[in-house]
Amino acid sequence: MSLFRRPDYTSDTTQFIDQLKTQRPELEAEQRHGRALLWDKQLSREEQAAFKEARVAQKPYVYQTQAS
Repeated sequence: MSLFRRPDYTSDTTQFIDQLKTQRPELEAEQRHGRALLWDKQLSREEQAAFKEARVAQKPYVYQTQAS
């Protein structure tokens, strides 16, 4: 054992999450299901090309106001 080794530290947040996962083991599966509904989508090449075509170029200086 090292002379300078500190005891293992776990934050209150980490302890809370670990406790929550122990109490509700189905929680991670529910999170994955929710992510699949909103984010994990398969896009076709046609959709990707349409998104790329519809993209509007950003102005060089975003915060400059419009001159009348």
